[in-house]
Amino acid sequence: MNLTRAVVGVVLGRVLANREAAGRKIGTVEAVPAMGLDAVASSAYGPEAALTILAPLGAAGLVQLGWITAPILVLLGVLYASYRQIVRAYPSNGGAYTVSKANLGARTSLLAATALMIDYVLNVAVGISAGVGALTSALPALHPYTLALCLAILAVVTLANLRGTPEAGWLFALPTYLFIASFGVVLALGVVKTLAAGGHPAPLVPPPALPAATGAVTAWLLVRAFASGCTAMTGVEAVSNGVDAFRGPVVAHGHRTLSAICGVLGLLLAGIAVTVIAYRVGAMDQTRAGYQSVLSQLTAAVVGRSPFYFVAIGSLLCVLALSANTSFVGFPRLCRLVAEDDYLPRPFAVVGRRLVFSVGILYLAASAGVLLVVFDGITDRLIPLFAVGAFLAFTLSQTGMVVHWRRALRGRGAARLDRVRLVINGVGAATTGAALIVIVIAKFAEGAWITVLVVPCVILLLTRVKRYYARLEARLAGGGALALGGIEAPIVLVTAEAWNRAVRRAVTFALRLSREVWVVHCSNADGPDVPEKRSLRCDWRENVERPAKAAGLPPPRLVLLPAPYRRLQGPLLKLIQATERRYPSRVIAVLIPEVIKRSWWEHLLHTRRAASLRRALLRYGGSRTVVIDFPWYLEEPKRDEALDDQAPDAAPRSSKRSTA
Repeated sequence: MNLTRAVVGVVLGRVLANREAAGRKIGTVEAVPAMGLDAVASSAYGPEAALTILAPLGAAGLVQLGWITAPILVLLGVLYASYRQIVRAYPSNGGAYTVSKANLGARTSLLAATALMIDYVLNVAVGISAGVGALTSALPALHPYTLALCLAILAVVTLANLRGTPEAGWLFALPTYLFIASFGVVLALGVVKTLAAGGHPAPLVPPPALPAATGAVTAWLLVRAFASGCTAMTGVEAVSNGVDAFRGPVVAHGHRTLSAICGVLGLLLAGIAVTVIAYRVGAMDQTRAGYQSVLSQLTAAVVGRSPFYFVAIGSLLCVLALSANTSFVGFPRLCRLVAEDDYLPRPFAVVGRRLVFSVGILYLAASAGVLLVVFDGITDRLIPLFAVGAFLAFTLSQTGMVVHWRRALRGRGAARLDRVRLVINGVGAATTGAALIVIVIAKFAEGAWITVLVVPCVILLLTRVKRYYARLEARLAGGGALALGGIEAPIVLVTAEAWNRAVRRAVTFALRLSREVWVVHCSNADGPDVPEKRSLRCDWRENVERPAKAAGLPPPRLVLLPAPYRRLQGPLLKLIQATERRYPSRVIAVLIPEVIKRSWWEHLLHTRRAASLRRALLRYGGSRTVVIDFPWYLEEPKRDEALDDQAPDAAPRSSKRSTA
């Protein structure tokens, strides 16, 4: 156990005290990699997803990329302006869930929460799979190990976030800023070469030839390409969902972080569109050997297969793989809010050893892992499921903000600034709503139907959880004053396999609780061919009855129960049922002696009868049955060991103030 505790301490770090929470907040520099990796990294797979749809057009598809990128950039600007309003209006974790709950009602907020949770899970799977795609582009020999690499990266990101947001932010800062710098240079150099060559630069490493056109330009094809390209905007909402991670002033840090993320993303999308068209780079099939991502082809074309190429692609790999970190920041905080409203299990709202919501982090990792296994870690298979949840959340949050500003105008009268904000969020709601309709229609047959089907299932699950907690609260409410009339001592049943020191001590304790103690022994519990242990019955008079009478106490009663199926649960429950009928006003306490196991191997040397009996009594015993665990230690425990996981300075410190 000490070894396990030590390993956990090394991997996850020491346990943090509540008073250290303020020091765990982050600023803009740490927040960009912690919250912006998803948005920044989506510049890699968003344009590639659009080019994949345009592939049947051949070289003509590149011309259409510009017409698709332009409205995406406009939509990004609208989202940026809209989310600035949300950060200002809800500085204690806004996001679609909080905004919808405050302005559109509980049912709509559940739709927003469901959309965000699905989006976060898909973001982890898509980001990691795209990162591994970048790796196999640079090192084709690793292509057969795509799924294993995806799961390994998922494990690393999970462990980093279990250690806490600041650690994750600083850990991912280097690859994030290296990616921005590297591709800033690549795209700037590519644009300069394009302008110098009159729009037709010579690639240092020519990309694979574009396939011959097999289709014509249609409105439906452009709509599908736009829907795929919109995946480049996922993650923009992360700042508003994690405002409480910032140190003060939170609004200023939130605005700076959002500006940096959207600004970098916009420049990357515009630069990629220009250079991809100029260098005639198309999308390739990721399932086939020799696959090269769009950014890998583009970087080789601009700077060649130089050391700088591998630095840039390495940073791309890291950013794509680690883009899952955005979800690991936002998802647990969202689950905390939903759990506080009793729509998720309450462990989601409990802070773990590193002042993070560990249950949410582990649930996210498990869900994303399942998706990666089901879809073999292939990005193109996951993309159709993507963006539906994100744009549904975008639309709901913007609609909620429209209601928010309308209420503000009614409350304060006509205010010019509030009217401007109302217009901004109104435009945001209209544009994201239209984009959502386009995405659902365009991607429905390709896999978006799965997301559309999952949404109501998750909402149903959330409402069932809420119903359980409402029922629980109704049953526990109104405790009232103590009812002390007619109190009788309980009938105490002590379970015993044999007469030994543990049972002797348990019976002695039971006599302190009640004058009516029954020692219950199960006959033939070890099977038909095992000799019956006689020690309990043979020496009962000498070991139990005579000492009890000498002390002036009524002797405990020995109850022998037949156990034809070698289990005590059934016979004991029948005894409890008969006793309740005979003594309708008495509580029955079942005292279970158990040897405490300290090492894992000690558990292998004992039966699980005590634990099985405890579970059965707790489940079927009823409200008049009380279960008492009675521990027996082979060695007295050292309580100091329980403090090994605490912070070094967790002990109270003496001072004049505390002494006073």
